[in-house]
Order: sequence, then C-alpha cells, then structure tokens
Amino acid sequence: MDKQPDKKVINAWAFYDWANSVYPLVITTAIFPMFYEAVTSQYDEAGNLISDVVTFWGMEFKNTEIYSYVASFSFLVVSLISPVLSGIADYTDSKKGFLQFFCYLGALSCATLFFFDPDHLELSMLPVFFASVGFWGSIVFYNAYLPQIAPPSMHDRISAKGYALGYVGSSILLIANLVMIMGFDIPAKWAFVSVAIWWILFAQITYRRLPSVFASERQIENKFTKGWRELRSVWGQLKEMKTIRRYLISFFVYSMGVQTVMLMATLFAAKEIDWGEDGAKTGLIISVLIIQFIAIGGAYLLSWLSSKWGNLKALSLTLFIWIGICIAAWFIHTPTEFYMIAAAVGLVMGGIQSLSRSTYSKLVPETKDYASFFSFYDVLEKLGIVIGTFSYGFIEGITGSMRNSIIALISFFILGLILLYRIPKQEVIAASND
Repeated sequence: MDKQPDKKVINAWAFYDWANSVYPLVITTAIFPMFYEAVTSQYDEAGNLISDVVTFWGMEFKNTEIYSYVASFSFLVVSLISPVLSGIADYTDSKKGFLQFFCYLGALSCATLFFFDPDHLELSMLPVFFASVGFWGSIVFYNAYLPQIAPPSMHDRISAKGYALGYVGSSILLIANLVMIMGFDIPAKWAFVSVAIWWILFAQITYRRLPSVFASERQIENKFTKGWRELRSVWGQLKEMKTIRRYLISFFVYSMGVQTVMLMATLFAAKEIDWGEDGAKTGLIISVLIIQFIAIGGAYLLSWLSSKWGNLKALSLTLFIWIGICIAAWFIHTPTEFYMIAAAVGLVMGGIQSLSRSTYSKLVPETKDYASFFSFYDVLEKLGIVIGTFSYGFIEGITGSMRNSIIALISFFILGLILLYRIPKQEVIAASND
C-alpha cells in the first residue's frame, strides 16, 4: 500500500461493527432466541415444559431443531450468492451499494420479526432467514474493504477495534432493551424494531466515509462475466498457494464449531441448564452480558498475543480454549457453571473471529479482486456453519437432547487445530511483516 492509510476511513470501516453487531447479540444470541423458545413451547402452570415440538410444513420437529435448520439454510444461500455478487462488485462501482443493500435487507427483516406468530411458523421464519442473509451478505463486502484501507501490519489492531466497537455498541442497545422489557413491561418484540433502527442509523456513518470504488478496480469489461472469470482465477491461484490453502481448510473446519456455538448457546442454556423457578430469563441475560463485556478485552488480548507470538500460535491457543469449553459444556447443569463457561466463551469469541479475518487478509496477495478473495473466505465460513448448525439440529432431533450435539462441536475444533499445525509458519510470519 503506497498511500498513508486514512484514519477517518479506517474508523468509519470499524464503526460498521458498532452498527451491525446488534443483530448477532439481540437477534441471534439474547432476546430473540428466548422469545422464540418461549412462544414455541408449552408450559404448565408451575413453569414445567410440556412440549417443545412444533409443526412445520406438516411435519413435527423440536423447536430448536427447526431453528437450526432455518439458520443452516440461510448460510447456504449466502454461500451461493456471495461469490457472484462480490465478483461483480470488484469490477463495478457497486461494492458499497451491495453493502448497503444487504444491510437494509437484514435490518428491515429484523423489524418484521415484530409480527412473529408461532401459529404461522412457516411465514414467521422468513424474516429470521432474510435477516441472516442480510447480515452475513453485508459482511462479505465489509471484510473485502480491509486490505484496501490499511497495510497488513495494521490488520490485527483494526480488526480487533471493529469487534470491540461492536461489543460495546450492541451491549448498549441490549441493556436499553432489557430496561424497556423488564422495567417497563414493554413487549420483547419492540427490541427487534430497535435493532433495525440502530443498524440503519449508525451504518450511515460508515457509508459517508468509505470510498465507493478504488481507481484500480474500474473496468470496462462485461461486469457479470468478469466476476465469474475472477472467481475461477481465485480458485486457480489458491491451488498454487499452499499456505493460504491450508489455512482456509483449517478455518473451514473450526468455523463449523465457532458460529454454531454462538448461534445455539442461548437455546442450549434455556433447555439444558437448571435455572430454578423463574430464573432462566434473568440468568440468560446475565450470561450474555458476561460474554459481551469479556469479549471486548478478549479481542484486544488476542490481538496483543498475536503481535508477540504470531497469528498461528494465538489461533492455536483459542482453539485449545474452545475445545475445553465444549468438553466442560457436556458436564454442566447449574447457572454458576454456565456463567463460568460464558466467561470463557467471551474471552475467545471475538478474538478468534478477529484473528481469523486479519490472518487471512495478510495472506491474500496484492490483487485487484479483493472482494473475490474475501468471498471465497466467506463462502468457506458459511458452508462450515451450514454443516455445523445442521449437524447440531440433526443430532438433537434423533437423540432428543442438545447436549449430544456438543460431541460434533468438539470434533470440529480438534480437527481444525490439527489442520492449523500443517500451515508453513515462516510464510505467515513473512506476510505479517510486509
């Protein structure tokens, strides 16, 4: 990178995490999962669960099972459409336009959750699906900006800054929603509307500063076919790049576990932890807040460790911790035990995402088609999540317990760690020093 990085552009890029992180916290982690589990389950007067079975297109599923399938399908769709869109975006002025489109799709879908009706579950799960597509679709184009706004030596720090901003911003909105819901008895569904407003409003700060196109990207060739040709070119290049190829294989495997834990942790706790009478809602909120605030420090801690140890050693440490978390989760039953697990998750949750993204950005070669390279990265992540979430729901469906699904998660992290050790370390170090 020849020019000095623009701090205003970097800050605007990182601020998109502040805007969009309310979706993974409020919608996929905290309020909506509890809302969904409550309205799709039947309880007796004493609060004991009678049934958690729902009917979906005439078939019966456990409510959390169908939730995992809808999530899995949304990630499959994102993995199919993002390569085409990002390939086109690299050769048009539309990179920012795609980022905005998926942002608005996700935010407006969150607002539509206000009308969620368990008696019409097929229709009600559509905004769940489209909100996921919108969020993850926007991340494709968001990630693709990183190599173009800063040199590799800054990626760890900038990536960690984005995640930290996301944790702070989303925690503020979550606390505000909890005050509304628990202090003023405002229906939880209004929280979904607040996510849409927050996401759209603060994203404008990012859109005001991020460049629409870099001069080197402008092309006059056929935009659609050029995108396809560039994707084939990326695939061909990766075949000759042993380091980045091995890194992506490891990333693909451990991503099956990381995002599945984040998507299903609240539902696991609601079903598998003995919260006592009327304690589940409060206990789950406490655990979510523990995760959020520890994750802020965790992202910076792992960024600092990567500067001292190198990215691969820091990633290896996070995977060791994830393996320990999953093994411990198999045995826990009490709220205190779950709080301890939540603290450990917070320590590595943001760190592994931040380090994974920045490590890949360092390994990507100097090229015009950054969006295509990052599309490949995002496709692998989404396909990994498809496998992770589907296997999680499928195992629960055939065994009757979410606890049994943990076995699959443990295997994903162990295999991902083994594959990480196959990466030539010297090449990663050289890339980090560029």
